[in-house]
Amino acid sequence: MGRERNGDVATTVWTGYLTFGLISIPIRLFSAARGETIHFNQLHAECNTRIKQPQYCPTCQRQVPRSEIVKGYEYEKDRYVLVEEEEIKKIAPPSARTMEIQEFVDLKDVDPLYYETSYFAVPEDPGRKAYQLLVKTMEESGRAAIAKVAMHQHEYTVIIRARAHGLTLHTMYYANEVREVPEYGQTTDVVVKPEEIKLAKQLVDSLTGEFDPKRYRDEYQDRLKELVNAKLAGQQIAEAPEPQLAPVIDMMEALKKSLAARESAPKKPPVRATAEEEAAPKRGSRKAAK
Repeated sequence: MGRERNGDVATTVWTGYLTFGLISIPIRLFSAARGETIHFNQLHAECNTRIKQPQYCPTCQRQVPRSEIVKGYEYEKDRYVLVEEEEIKKIAPPSARTMEIQEFVDLKDVDPLYYETSYFAVPEDPGRKAYQLLVKTMEESGRAAIAKVAMHQHEYTVIIRARAHGLTLHTMYYANEVREVPEYGQTTDVVVKPEEIKLAKQLVDSLTGEFDPKRYRDEYQDRLKELVNAKLAGQQIAEAPEPQLAPVIDMMEALKKSLAARESAPKKPPVRATAEEEAAPKRGSRKAAK
């Protein structure tokens, strides 16, 4: 597993120790997932040259190389206090090197709404046994760990859970960062009939399958790729059809029609990888997140 990005090989984003009690486990954190999207560059319309944004100092009236750039915090309008990189490192909290488990909680009590960014925790060789001990203990107890870790000049509270015989970390949104919507969950003025629930359950059952993330795709990105390839080939691409949504007037009738449509519909074949994906090199042993 490389420490430098090479295609889809994950990069190390943090190294240190995971501790609980008197046990210290040397680990590395790897980004667990990352979004993939088509990026368009900004070009000059007259010559199709990519637009550049150089670092420019209006006082010296010249471009500035990276070696001449320093960090500064604006404490008043156009007045800055300069901060050296070494000074930032000196004030890093202990969690920049040691991730101490503060408590364990029941995993079922953790609302996924609080999960932010995901990371894989991988043990260094000297910590493999202690790591597996913690994994198995958390698997059998159904517990998640709460810890703190500092990286990217932020200290995060993280939720650690056992997953696929390893430990996955999620940086956590704080309670004050979770938004409230007054209308959310309001049911006092809605009456749902038992027969409607029965039909809805039948419809849910007809749509139920096993979770397989490989079956789901970003069709918008797929169509963007098709658009680019079509333009390269001098071809046109068909417009996406507009969805036809009929207003629901009679809930029972709508449920019955939905069930009838499901029963008569042919089973969808499993989604296969595109030729482009099948030809691509395999990902690294760990996927690469924020």
